[in-house]
Amino acid sequence: MRPFKIFLLATITLCSSTLFASQWEQIKTPVAGQAQSIGGYSNGCIIGAQPLALKGEGYQVIRSVKNRYYGHPELLSYLVQLGKNAKAAGIPPILIGDMGMPAGGRFSSGHASHQTGLDADIWLRFGPMDDATARNPAGLAPIMVNRRTNRVDDKLWTEAHTTLIILAATDAKVDRIFVNPAIKLKLCNDAGNDRIWLRKIRPWFAHDSHFHVRLTCPADATNCENQAPLPAGDGCGAELASWFEPAKPSATPKAKTLQQPPQLCQMILSSQGMN
Repeated sequence: MRPFKIFLLATITLCSSTLFASQWEQIKTPVAGQAQSIGGYSNGCIIGAQPLALKGEGYQVIRSVKNRYYGHPELLSYLVQLGKNAKAAGIPPILIGDMGMPAGGRFSSGHASHQTGLDADIWLRFGPMDDATARNPAGLAPIMVNRRTNRVDDKLWTEAHTTLIILAATDAKVDRIFVNPAIKLKLCNDAGNDRIWLRKIRPWFAHDSHFHVRLTCPADATNCENQAPLPAGDGCGAELASWFEPAKPSATPKAKTLQQPPQLCQMILSSQGMN
């Protein structure tokens, strides 16, 4: 494919992505109806989302100015219980970052996923924060990975971080949790005989200042699309090692075609006047 064609396709994709994102971001309140996650985590929406209370037992929502603290009731229930479990374990208040927008859908920045009300970011920094700082804590995200050595900074990492991730992963509703590969390595090296929870901990780019929890589709969500099942094992072997290998030269990148939202999501946009 000629460079100009690649550039043109990429430009069209970017413009389409921005258009869809701006439409979803214009919806400021949830779409009324029984809670229903629709489509996939990176191409979907939600009916009947609910806002998470900005403060609760053992947790605090941050960056609320972005209006990204909505989710499926199962996500809210999970986060509320995680806050209680963390508090019972002696962990300071956990800081909950981006969840989803009122109707889900595509963000204009920050995430490709978080579209169905089943994803949430939890910072690797503990609270509490005063209300003004919590609304917009710019520049306060901790970087837990030394980018020169590509390993977790042991001066910053504590047992509370490990405990929190274990608590987050052992809930049956959790499908997977994304962390930086160096954090996955740290957890693998420090884990004892009980390693079954490590299977849900998945290495992914960035994620060095927070971890990303993803719930499985609710049982009654007939229009929700789960990811493929996780591979067997704890993921601490060759799969993890491959993340630390030098990047291989790649061919000319293929232009990605933006998927159209599921039909039900397009109907939501139409009902909100986003034609």
